[in-house]
Amino acid sequence: MPAPTDLPTNQLWPDDPQTEQLPERVLQFGTGVLLRGLPDYLIDKANRQGVFNGRIVVVKSTSGGDVASFANQNNRYTLCIRGVANGQTIEENVRCSAISRVLVADHAWPEVLQVAASPDLQLILSNTTEVGIQYVAESIGQGAPNSFPGKLLAVLLARYQAFDGDREKGLIIVPTELIPKNGETLRAIVRQLAVYNGLEESFIDWLDSANTYCNSLVDRIVPGKPDQATHQALTDQLGYQDELLIVTESFKLWAIEGDERVKAKLSFAQADEGVVIQPDIDLFRELKLRLLNGTHTLSCGVAYLAECNTVREAMETPDVAAYVDRLMTAELTPGIPYAVDGQAAAQFSQQTQDRFRNPYIEHRWLAITVQYTAKMKLRNVPTLMQYYRTQAKPPLSMAFGFAAYLLFMRGERLDDGVCYGNRAGERYVIQDSEATYFANLWAQSSPEQVVAMVLRNKALWGENLAELPGFETAVSAYLLRFMEQGVSSTLAMHLNQQPAEAAIG
Repeated sequence: MPAPTDLPTNQLWPDDPQTEQLPERVLQFGTGVLLRGLPDYLIDKANRQGVFNGRIVVVKSTSGGDVASFANQNNRYTLCIRGVANGQTIEENVRCSAISRVLVADHAWPEVLQVAASPDLQLILSNTTEVGIQYVAESIGQGAPNSFPGKLLAVLLARYQAFDGDREKGLIIVPTELIPKNGETLRAIVRQLAVYNGLEESFIDWLDSANTYCNSLVDRIVPGKPDQATHQALTDQLGYQDELLIVTESFKLWAIEGDERVKAKLSFAQADEGVVIQPDIDLFRELKLRLLNGTHTLSCGVAYLAECNTVREAMETPDVAAYVDRLMTAELTPGIPYAVDGQAAAQFSQQTQDRFRNPYIEHRWLAITVQYTAKMKLRNVPTLMQYYRTQAKPPLSMAFGFAAYLLFMRGERLDDGVCYGNRAGERYVIQDSEATYFANLWAQSSPEQVVAMVLRNKALWGENLAELPGFETAVSAYLLRFMEQGVSSTLAMHLNQQPAEAAIG
């Protein structure tokens, strides 16, 4: 095998006649690692088993970033699967070639609309982060719309026009953004946008009756591009350079809400037991959203400010690991706003903590803090509200995590337009749509005022969190102690004192 530097990037492996000629059946909005590490991988696996037999056209919705690596590598990439399952170490390298091409929306919108008019197209996928599925009042008539729902509406209109409203040409649409009822929410927004654009009633009827929006849930830890040392080690192992290489855990779940017709259309589900298609996926969603993602969100500020850079480092730090366990089992589990069997929740919690400890995955806390505020609202506020409905005491570990969130968001907006926070003299980027709001608030307010104003901001949370008995007091006490003694010292106090006393000076 040639040395990695001797093999041209666009010759990572020879053309695969088994997949190169397959029709383009999927239009995907998003180039992110989660889509490539789960849905795209599963479709590629099905293609290699002679099931589904369709490739993916990917739309890069934003103009930022570089897509040259996709072109240089003929849209192929390596998925390095690492983990432990049933006591067995899993180490597998998979070459994925389900993507046929990548189109940048701003530059290649006519080509996207051509795909929309293809008789081969069956499925639309998306992952545009939690803030991607939002209503934006905009015209869809000139070039690529700004919002994802706007782009989707334009695609569906182009398809309707290409086939003269043929109801048999409707599509299955599966968003994977981590918001409750993502399919139903997207459907309502697209319909609202169609009305805003004054589109004809026959088209709106076709939108409603010919297309199927499926609520879905994706669950796989895909940290992103590995750090330089890990990437080099994998390159040496593989024998070639791959700029699109990603590492993922072995666990995988793609739950899709659908009937037998959906199951027949999405035939790739036959290729892997990790794909579940059934009429109700709420249990999967609630366990994952509240216990895995909710724990990530409430822990990321704590762990990062305690100088743990990755999830694995946090789980190897006794106090942080103990905090994660207490948060998940004592507070998030009883706060799940869904009827969940206690044994199932306990089993999921233990499995999740084992996944967090995966020695092969470097999941960086800073990546988890992206859109921190939106994640806190979607993942944790419903749990917090439900906890107060059923429990007679404030959730002090949640308050601890919320205080760490406020401290993490203590940023300064510099001349480059970016907001930066500070951890022990080290600057970090705050990637949050509310970063400027927090920078201004911290610049003008005391810590107690920050807590009071943020908790009362119903525009952020949809609730007045200051009305929750004891919550404001606990958050303020923790935040002040963080600033006086540091997060690690405060965490030790929180774990060692009796819960009822933990927020008292």
